[in-house]
Amino acid sequence: MLVALSVQTTEEGSIRELEQLLVQVGRGDRESFAALYARTRGAVYALALSLLQNTHEAQDVSQDVFVRVWESAHTYRPQGSPMAWLLTITRNLALTQLRRSGRETALEEEEWDAIPASAPCVTPEDRQVLQEALGELRAEERRIILLHAAAGLKYREIAALLELPLSTVLSKYHRGLKKLKSLMKGEKGR
Repeated sequence: MLVALSVQTTEEGSIRELEQLLVQVGRGDRESFAALYARTRGAVYALALSLLQNTHEAQDVSQDVFVRVWESAHTYRPQGSPMAWLLTITRNLALTQLRRSGRETALEEEEWDAIPASAPCVTPEDRQVLQEALGELRAEERRIILLHAAAGLKYREIAALLELPLSTVLSKYHRGLKKLKSLMKGEKGR
């Protein structure tokens, strides 16, 4: 039985862990809130940034998301993905901010390029190589890769965010990843 429990997939374990954290946050557990924040802040910020096009507003909305999570975690019911719940809050708050200011949702290229710079596990040297390789990709491929790899969004979440079919997101992700691998090996060209 212990072996069967340890065989569960990483994704299922991650979903269960986030669900447990949300339940604990709903009970007022500050340590669980800190853990939830640490695990999800990158994806929340990346989504807010992708919608708002402004780093300061994205930071403000991200902060508002976690205030909202703290206040309403007791209402969370584990029926779907806890990350989807967080990202729905993020999207709603960001879209509300956009409606208030009457702006569009297109993100400037330099702001897309800034997303991997926020990844703490990447060294400055690797970040430079990665930025150069990402710059060789088509804009949509780069966005999909950044949202998945750097921000941790699931393919379905990316499809909803970019308003693309899931099959398009998957094919562009895999095509972009293949190009990145070639570029990282030193093969120039597309």
